[in-house]
Amino acid sequence: MALPKLSKLELKIMGALWSKGASSVREIQESLPAKRRPAYTTVQTMLYRLEAKNAVRRSKKIGNAHIFEAVISRNAAQGRLIDELLALFGGRAQPLMSHLIESGQLTLDDIEEARKTLRGLGKKE
Repeated sequence: MALPKLSKLELKIMGALWSKGASSVREIQESLPAKRRPAYTTVQTMLYRLEAKNAVRRSKKIGNAHIFEAVISRNAAQGRLIDELLALFGGRAQPLMSHLIESGQLTLDDIEEARKTLRGLGKKE
């Protein structure tokens, strides 16, 4: 199954589901930051769109409220975003890594984690 492309608001809604677990539209809406919180109907519409994209599903109904749960994982969605970002650089990670180092956002701990991951990949092959 191909992962859907998600908008910023869709990612915020997915973030609420990943953090809280299965939730109603109201619970999701109220979990979003009060400043610039979208209307209930906006969150509802976005959940229906996410459902059409197979990113969420209705797990049950309590009274009139549908309970939604994430179908795709946070890691899968993050991987899709990273792939899209790397595509902007022609698939090359080096420009991104250079920027992260120069901006001070990449720590020695991050580099050590990357080394461990690369070593693990080498052992699998």
